[in-house]
Amino acid sequence: MNAREPVPAFHVGQSIVYEQVIDDALVRAFAQVSGDLNPIHLDDEVAGRSRFGQRIAHGAILGAIISRVLGMEMPGMGTVYLGQTCTFKLPVYIGDTVRLEATIVELLPKSVARIATVFTKQTGEVVLDGTVDVKLPGWLFKA
Repeated sequence: MNAREPVPAFHVGQSIVYEQVIDDALVRAFAQVSGDLNPIHLDDEVAGRSRFGQRIAHGAILGAIISRVLGMEMPGMGTVYLGQTCTFKLPVYIGDTVRLEATIVELLPKSVARIATVFTKQTGEVVLDGTVDVKLPGWLFKA
């Protein structure tokens, strides 16, 4: 978005769906970037002895997917992440496909939107739910 582009209109109920396979390469790359080298994420043998019985993905990967969707898709370029609440319901295993549905649930003063974020995996089970507050695109650049 540049200064001459119109500010997009947003409305309660507007939503987007995004899917991502959580594969080994993604988990290992995230471990390197984050510095979280916990063996529950990286070591099959250690994770196999855990209560999960296998490796699980970092929960923060889901937060990173939310950030990607908000900044690139909806609301889109120029969005600024202000805050988040989330509850992790179930683990995400290596090889799971997660589906994020992000829906604007409230438009607040000063170009802020509250967006519900719900992740399910291929089984249909909810693995994370919460909300995100963002500054909507258009506030940063003068018309």
